[in-house]
Amino acid sequence: MLWNWSTIDACFLSESWYIHNNGAFAASCIGVALLAVCLELIRRLGKEYDALLLRQFHARALEMASAGAKGRDDRPICCDNIRSGDLAATHPTIIFRASPPEQLIRAVLHLVFFGLAYILMLLAMYYNGYIIISIILGAGLGKFFCDWLVYRVDVPPPTLARGVEEPAVCCG
Repeated sequence: MLWNWSTIDACFLSESWYIHNNGAFAASCIGVALLAVCLELIRRLGKEYDALLLRQFHARALEMASAGAKGRDDRPICCDNIRSGDLAATHPTIIFRASPPEQLIRAVLHLVFFGLAYILMLLAMYYNGYIIISIILGAGLGKFFCDWLVYRVDVPPPTLARGVEEPAVCCG
C-alpha cells in the first residue's frame, strides 16, 4: 500500500465498504473519527470501573479493620500507637480479588477496546491521508471529551493559630 489521498473508488475493510461518491467518503471519515472517540470512551469506562472496584475494596478493608480493631479493649488502633516492628502483627495484609461477574465486565470492556483499536489500526494501514487524519482527530476529541483529568486532593482543615500563652512582661 502507498500513501494516497483517494476519495472515490476507495474500499475499506470489506467489499461492502466501497466509496462511490464524496458524500460516502465524508460519512466514512466522520464514522472513523467517531470510532476513535468511542475507543477513548471505552478506555475511560475501563479506568472508571477499575477505580470503582478499588473504592469498594478500600471501603470493605476499612470496615474489616474497624471491626477487627474494636476487639481489643474497645479502642480503635491508631497509627500513633504502632511502632514499626509491630506493624505486621497488628495490620495483616488484606487481599481482594474481583468477583467473576466483575472480572467478566473488565474483560468485556478490554475486549471491546482491543477490537476497536485493531479495527482503527487496520483502517490506518490503508494509508489514506484523510482516514488517518480522521483517526487522529477522533482520538484527540475522544481524549478531550472522555478523559477529562480530575484529581482529588484531601486537604486537612486549617488549624487556628493560637496566641501567646503567657503575657509579655515589660522590662521597663
